[in-house]
Amino acid sequence: MPQIGPYKLANQVALAPMAGVTDLPFRRLCAQMGAGLVVSEMISSNPRLRHSRKTAWRSVHDAEVEPRSVQIAGSEPAEMAAAARYNVNAGAQIIDINMGCPAKKVCKKAAGSALLADEALVRDILKAVVAAVAVPVTLKIRTGACPDARNGVTIARIAEDAGIAALAVHGRTRACKFEGDVEYDTIAAIVEATEFPVFANGDIDSPEKAARVLAHTGAAGVMVGRAAQGRPWLCGQIAAHLAGDPVADVPAEQQQAILRRHLLALHDFYGEFMGVRIARKHVAWYLQDQPDCRSRRTAFNSLQSATEQLQQIDQFFNTDFNKELAA
Repeated sequence: MPQIGPYKLANQVALAPMAGVTDLPFRRLCAQMGAGLVVSEMISSNPRLRHSRKTAWRSVHDAEVEPRSVQIAGSEPAEMAAAARYNVNAGAQIIDINMGCPAKKVCKKAAGSALLADEALVRDILKAVVAAVAVPVTLKIRTGACPDARNGVTIARIAEDAGIAALAVHGRTRACKFEGDVEYDTIAAIVEATEFPVFANGDIDSPEKAARVLAHTGAAGVMVGRAAQGRPWLCGQIAAHLAGDPVADVPAEQQQAILRRHLLALHDFYGEFMGVRIARKHVAWYLQDQPDCRSRRTAFNSLQSATEQLQQIDQFFNTDFNKELAA
């Protein structure tokens, strides 16, 4: 199993950090259902944002399954080092550095995947963060800034030389965002060029796909992102398949119980007002493959209370809905 510093993971499957998705309720749920590693939402290194409501929510990780991995983002080495120390003092057991996010609002601040175009700055940030904390530091990247400037192998070597403990690679460039084929060949080249654990990321949406990606790339593990939205059980299913165990389907009754548990956790964590609103996108993901998902989503989004949301979920999972899930 992959080893990150002193932490030997339970399996080869990590849940990718996703802003607006992998909050504490979702991370806990995915960990309980079999993810070997879960990583927090991205936290800005800007100290002026440290006490904002959003950062405060993203920084909560007490009672979470260990190791507690917290992702930080920024472009100033000293500021990133300070953010790493701050989060370790708050309980982080692994610091993850974001150099993979392609979002415009992140890249316009020369953070996320925008950093890949400046190899010297990458080196400075990584060295500063590794030197600042006594816990393992990991890194998430893309394969380069654009298809004409793929430097994923070079960045990976810089990371290993800087003391990074593990690397996750989304197999697309910054410019590609989430479009086009994933460059599993580039991930394989990064694995071949380095010694630390590499997690392959990008379009891994089933246990069978995960096994094929591992076989093709030689990676130590896989990192699952968007495919886990609305399917918190997916990481566990992948881990079971990779271990040679049977992969069980999730029947409608179990999906209902999982969704109810998720909603209750959201309402508790954020409070009713924000919890009700944040629950809407998660429910949309749970229902996204259903034939009548749009009308169900519209009905759910009109609700204003936690009680109404829970009642609506129970109504969705009536006999007709169970038949749809079983089809």
